[in-house]
Formats: sequence, C-alpha cells, structure tokens
Amino acid sequence: MKYYIIAGEASGDLHGSNLMRALYQEDANADIRFWGGDLMQEVGGTLVKHYRDLAFMGFAEVVMNLKTILNNIKFCKNDIEKFNPDVIIFIDYPGFNMRIAKWAKQKGIKTHYYIAPQIWAWKENRIKAIKRDFDKLFVILPFEKDFFEVKHKFPVDFVGHPLIDAIHNRKKTDETQFRKENNLDEKPIIAILPGSRKQEISKMLSVMLSITNDFKDHQFVIAGAPSQEFEFYKQFLTNKNVKFVSNKTYDLLSFATAALVTSGTATLETALFKVPEVVCYKGNWISYQIAKRIITLKYISLVNLIMDKQVVTELIQDDCNPKRIKEELAKLLEINHRNHLLAEYDILETKLGGIGASQKTAQLIVKEII
Repeated sequence: MKYYIIAGEASGDLHGSNLMRALYQEDANADIRFWGGDLMQEVGGTLVKHYRDLAFMGFAEVVMNLKTILNNIKFCKNDIEKFNPDVIIFIDYPGFNMRIAKWAKQKGIKTHYYIAPQIWAWKENRIKAIKRDFDKLFVILPFEKDFFEVKHKFPVDFVGHPLIDAIHNRKKTDETQFRKENNLDEKPIIAILPGSRKQEISKMLSVMLSITNDFKDHQFVIAGAPSQEFEFYKQFLTNKNVKFVSNKTYDLLSFATAALVTSGTATLETALFKVPEVVCYKGNWISYQIAKRIITLKYISLVNLIMDKQVVTELIQDDCNPKRIKEELAKLLEINHRNHLLAEYDILETKLGGIGASQKTAQLIVKEII
C-alpha cells in the first residue's frame, strides 16, 4: 500500500518515525512518501520536504512568509496527486494539514489524522471541518475520546500516547559518561526545562534560576532547545551551580532528581521519566489575559489535565515567583511528597494506555485501507 505522511514539526518527526517503523512491520510492501525530518528519514521512505522549511510561528511571521506557505500547499497537492496514495496520514500541524485534508477528501483520498489538534483547549469550532474532512481520527489523550464521541458525536480511536513509545525505545545513556561529557559533578540534578522560544526562555530562566543559591547541594542543569544556539544561553550561566546541556533533554531527565518545567508537552515527558516537577508559566500580561479568556481549562499542564486533578503544582503568572518556586521545589525533595508523586505518575502512565501507540495506530490504518 502507498502511504503519504505529513508531519510539520520536530515532535511530528519523532512520532512519525515510530509510526513508520510500525507501518513497515504491518505492511511489508509499504511505500511511504512523507514530509518530516531526520528521524523519519532514518526509518526509510522518501522525504519530500523537511519540517525546518515549514516552521513559521506567530501571526507576523506567517504573513511575511505567506507566499512560501501557499507555494508549499500547492506543491503538496501536486505531489500527492502524482504519488496517488491509498491514504494520507496527517500528524498534528493543523494549520497546514487541515487545508490539505479538505482538498484530499474532495478528491476521494482516504484521510487519517494521527494526534488530533487540541480543539478541546481552543478553536473548538474546528470540529466541523474535522468531521467533514477526516475518515479516521486517532487520539492520544484519554479524555479526548469522550470529547469527540460524547460531546461531538464523532467516533475516534484512542491509541495511547506515543511519548511512551519514544521514551521506551530510546537509546539509553550511561550516567557516569553523561555527567563527564557535559561537565556535571556528582551533586543531584535539578533539571530546568524553560521552553524552546527565545522570548519564553528569557522570561522563564530569569525566575527559575533565581533560587539556585538556596539549593547549594544540588546542581541546576538547563535543557537547551535544539532550535537555539549556545551563545544565547551563555548569559544565564553566571552561577557556578548552573550547568547546560544541549538537545539532550531525555538523557537529562533520566538522571534528574527534580525539575522546574515550563508548561507544554515537557510537563508530560517529565512525568513519564518519573521526575517530580513544578510547572512554571509566566507570560506577557496582555497575552495571558487574552489566553485566559479564550482557553477555558482547569489546568495548564497535561499531567493535571489527564488526571483531572492537581497532581503537580502549577505556578502561573504572579504565583511564579522566587518565594513560591523555592517552597515547591523544597517539597519535591521531601521523600513522602516524592513517593506520592511517583505513585500518581504510575496511574498517569496507565491512563495513557502504556506502550504500543504507534503499533496500534499502524494496525488500524492498515486494516482500514486493505
């Protein structure tokens, strides 16, 4: 069978690569053509466009690159028609993917969406287009099944979260070697995950690192984003108790005692590595006020959203200050609190369906198109 996959971001490349491995296992004759990245390319198939050529974030950047975006859409449609796939598999990246899906559905091509857009958080009106343009929807969060099936009467398949596969399948690193290669001493590690965008990192690191002198028996290690150069982080490395590693977040989490994490997927990754964490978020005041009115969720971290209760502490806006961060980090180092959190993390992983999301999705896709 012929599969056309579109992943437009680094996370999509990761999950797309695991899905491709599973598709090759399920269909020995699979012919895969894709938009993605290095990880997908390592698996096989034919890379059409790399996601680094597609990453336009923010209103102004989208407007400035509108011609390129429209040309990419046109090119993608032409490429799909030439390849004539049995199915198109869309991975997240809704702004681009939903445009292509609308066109593909009208052409009579099967459309499957893996890792559906988070319309339960915002842009819920996209449900109309999803119901119209997609034959199958594979969701990765347990509450999404009720959201789509009960609230919106649209049947979906809950396949589990692919992060569990990504973490389970990753190549393990020796701790002694990791510490030596990254100039880390023997003190316990507090991982600092400040996000991936410059503005976000600058705002979060300044407050996250404000409490380093209160925990001199630990070393604070910043997880550098692959999208940022080391020169940008140098300004934050003035305290000898603060270290830095680049593009090694999973290795860092596997050896961390605790973590301070900016909201996002990283909150879930940290929990799946069984690292007690405090979730921190401090945004532009105006942007936060707008977001608060658009996004009506009880929590900002995926951990708490999935568990439907506060498992990890969330320090948001004014609460994200040195005094509160110090208090909550100290709690993470207490044995009773740590044990309670780790027990909750085990329940979380069970709720997410355990390993096998990629395999389940591949099986369902192959079964549907044969």
